[in-house]
Amino acid sequence: MQLDFTRIGVVGTGAMGRGIAQIAAQAGSTVYLHDSQPGAAEAARDHLHQQWLRMADKGRIDAGQPQLWRDKLVPVASLGELAPCTLVVEAIVERLDAKRELLLQLESIVAPDAVLASNTSSLSITAVAATLARPERVAGFHFFNPVPLMKVVEVVAGLRTSAAVCERLARYARAMGHTPVMAQDTPGFIVNHAGRGYGTEALRIVSEGVADFATVDRILRDQVGFKLGPFELLDLTGLDVSHPVMESIYHQFYDEPRFRPSAIAAQRLAGGLLGRKSGEGFYRYVDGTAQVPPEPAAPVVAEMPPVWVSTRAARRAELYQLLKDLGARIETGASPSAQALTLVAPLGFDVTTVAVVERLDPARTVGIDMLIDDAATRRRVLATNPATREDMRDAAHALFARDGKAVSVICDSGGFVTQRVVATIVNIASDICQQRICTPADLETAVTLGLGYPLGPLAMGDRWGPTNVLEVLFNMQTVYGDMRYRPSPWLRRRGAIGLSLTHPES
Repeated sequence: MQLDFTRIGVVGTGAMGRGIAQIAAQAGSTVYLHDSQPGAAEAARDHLHQQWLRMADKGRIDAGQPQLWRDKLVPVASLGELAPCTLVVEAIVERLDAKRELLLQLESIVAPDAVLASNTSSLSITAVAATLARPERVAGFHFFNPVPLMKVVEVVAGLRTSAAVCERLARYARAMGHTPVMAQDTPGFIVNHAGRGYGTEALRIVSEGVADFATVDRILRDQVGFKLGPFELLDLTGLDVSHPVMESIYHQFYDEPRFRPSAIAAQRLAGGLLGRKSGEGFYRYVDGTAQVPPEPAAPVVAEMPPVWVSTRAARRAELYQLLKDLGARIETGASPSAQALTLVAPLGFDVTTVAVVERLDPARTVGIDMLIDDAATRRRVLATNPATREDMRDAAHALFARDGKAVSVICDSGGFVTQRVVATIVNIASDICQQRICTPADLETAVTLGLGYPLGPLAMGDRWGPTNVLEVLFNMQTVYGDMRYRPSPWLRRRGAIGLSLTHPES
């Protein structure tokens, strides 16, 4: 493949700069390395050489390749030595003033048609380029850490960026073995924007006393298939990184309720409970291993009550079949008997609201989350309301654990856990498309590669039903009275006409 850029400059040789230099050299470009710290560029070259030697020792690359690639790395002491470069990527400190000053210097050094790219993760490309004489040649080129393993890069167009510049960067990304996604300049671009729903909604769930950190993590791993629960992920990333991003995006969107950060995270950050790196975050770590509280065993119940299922339950037929498979005594009358365990399966509503609306005895009423079909999940989630009797709670837990599947019992919550988090993720993604920040296809690619979700957000919405997601959002907004849960117009329109959320906008 012919390279768009055979000579590139990388300014800043920290983890991101080294990673960009590595994949550029491996693609065949000569890479000029510059860092303001004396010796840092040489150290980066030596670090990469040692890394390539280890790869060769393991048989992953040919024995002669490390030296060939090392020869592609050229440390330079001054910015002026970047003059031959047709592309310069800055990967310096995340400060607008510093990036502007650097690009102003580079503009007077490189050729008029050279491309200037910023690896910024949170700053506006329009703002970064605003003081330049030729802002049309500046674009975002946002890689993820570690660069060689995270195979996606956001190519971000500022208000004045030339389309041709973005096209060249996208081709170059492919030559480096990465998948480019095209984004308009907006806070968080695609990945950090779309990723707001996972952690912030989980934090809100815990802040309401619905469940603890470990329970929320178990539910989202086992019901949806996330590789890491939200609190495991926050501990891995570190709150010193994650919480400022939450606050930055929230304020950049002028306090948009969907992105509201949590006082829980702010408190932990202030207390130095950053996660793995500090030995304690949402979990405590011993020798790098999280100390997770054991999951409560299913209770032993001597005599099971009969079970009555609400006529309005989601997936009612499937729930009936599940109860039969579990050997429950099922009541089929218009209303439950005085002894019956009463099951409701709402979408978005809490158990309390359903018990009141359906005139059920709250003391005997338990909710079950049926958004996801039972065969597709490794865990069942039950919710009590404030009046649920202990014997009814235990009976429901024991019944749904009969076949050995894991069961979590949480306190009352509009949307349980999975409904809330999935609906929030889908809703934010839908609004990204509504704003035309990127195409639906690029959004799905960016999130699956950049965040490692089991499905793209729009595919999640399609899999579990746009109308179901809409019902969850509408009902949660009723329960909480919070604009956080207002449905995106993109989602509402597609739900109304039965159109896939991944269908491109015309």
